[in-house]
Amino acid sequence: MLAKIFSFGVRGVQGYPVLVELDLANGLPAYATVGLPDSAVRESRERVTAAVRNSGYRFPGKRITVNLAPAQARKEGTHFDLPIALALLSASGQLAAGDWSGRYCFIGELALDGALRPVPGVTAMALQAREQGFAGIVIPAANAAEARAIGLPAYGASSLREVADFLRAGGSFPPAPAPPAATLPQPAVEDLSEVKGQSLAKKALEIAAAGGHNILLIGPPGVGKSMLARRLVGLLPPLTPGEALEVTRVHSVSQKAGAAAGLATARPFRAPHHTSSHVSLIGGGPSARPGETSLAHGGVLFLDELAEFNRPALESLRQPLEEGRVCIARARDSVEYPARFLLAAATNPCPCGWRGHPQRPCVCTPPAVAKYLSRLSGPLLDRIDLQVELSPLAFSDWAQTPEASPEESTAVVRARVLEARKLQRRRFESSDFAVNAYIPAGLLRKHCFLDPKALELLELTAGRLALSARGLDRLLRVARTIADLGGSRAVRSQDLAGASRFRSLDSLAAAV
Repeated sequence: MLAKIFSFGVRGVQGYPVLVELDLANGLPAYATVGLPDSAVRESRERVTAAVRNSGYRFPGKRITVNLAPAQARKEGTHFDLPIALALLSASGQLAAGDWSGRYCFIGELALDGALRPVPGVTAMALQAREQGFAGIVIPAANAAEARAIGLPAYGASSLREVADFLRAGGSFPPAPAPPAATLPQPAVEDLSEVKGQSLAKKALEIAAAGGHNILLIGPPGVGKSMLARRLVGLLPPLTPGEALEVTRVHSVSQKAGAAAGLATARPFRAPHHTSSHVSLIGGGPSARPGETSLAHGGVLFLDELAEFNRPALESLRQPLEEGRVCIARARDSVEYPARFLLAAATNPCPCGWRGHPQRPCVCTPPAVAKYLSRLSGPLLDRIDLQVELSPLAFSDWAQTPEASPEESTAVVRARVLEARKLQRRRFESSDFAVNAYIPAGLLRKHCFLDPKALELLELTAGRLALSARGLDRLLRVARTIADLGGSRAVRSQDLAGASRFRSLDSLAAAV
């Protein structure tokens, strides 16, 4: 007897259909799985055997062959347990065949007692199932909200027995309740008003949030670099429906908490430790899992102590910063993940941290400073639009009470950011980019028209800062964002002058 059940696999963040074929033949009892299964799929034999028996069904003592088609694609994960078990029950006559085998797809990991456990990647698989025209999807109950959030009818079951009873009853999907919103792990709520002083750095944060620009904060310990960077995510606008779907899909594939509850509503904030390897940042490993750059897609990637990261890890950021994606190549295949994030970085100016401090002397030798900063290569810095040097806060400023010297709150600054984003949406409504940081070089002069006076100032700035062509483009994009925050249609000379303030790293350049 032969039975066929539809399921799905995951490649990167894309699902692809998998046909589970099971054949029962006479002969000595045996169980074989073919179709390039990984170890987790091969081990399904033991899980399926125990789950079928413990669910009250008979396990046939025949020669069992399971084929996962297409055979040339490697199959990974434990979510093929459920379709294999259903194919076994159908082929052995314990579950009547019906049109359900062609209308629905099945995903789920089986426990030894027949219970269904949640699996990663359901968002990607459910999206593909919807595109393939399936009437619905049968999955573990813990994953049901994740599938329903994208509009696909989903039946969330708790056990193999429940799925079989559901199919015997005709497979009528119950009305889907409104899925709850997922909330990705976020840092504690922190307000920009808690940071005293540092007006230039706060302005840079506002520009970064308004135009999607990368930002680097440089200064001695204790000046507020980390405090400022951690408040950047609170200035960003809410996720659009498309962004929410992308964020949920990446976190679902990577088995991160929160994805199974529904579509994400909060922008991701990722802050990996400076000992992280380039694989953990970019992604990879035996299963080519997404790294921190992809987990930060749609949100903020915060790299504290930037100069303490190893050089290969930092250099691996070049492609995602430039292209908004990561391509992980292997000998047999390559996987692409989205990685359009806002980079916020902070670093000390030297190993001891006190270089440039007005009162504490730096004890680092010039070679030590040069070695420390050499990890921040020119090409990497060229991809960071806003580079701000912070100075220590004066005691008089620190001692002032909030009532005597009120600081702007996150809500006030965020309101200006949202207005600037509205201008950009109207300007780029027919384009595949949404913020100034992603304006293609060929459209820069169209969206950032300069009069002769502004063009002359740009030429002087390029010579003074020794900017590359990419640096010039990024300077122009920042000026466009400053103009948007000021409500100006044209990029004025003062906007260019303001942008050039965030490209000057004279003290760092002198040290290297």
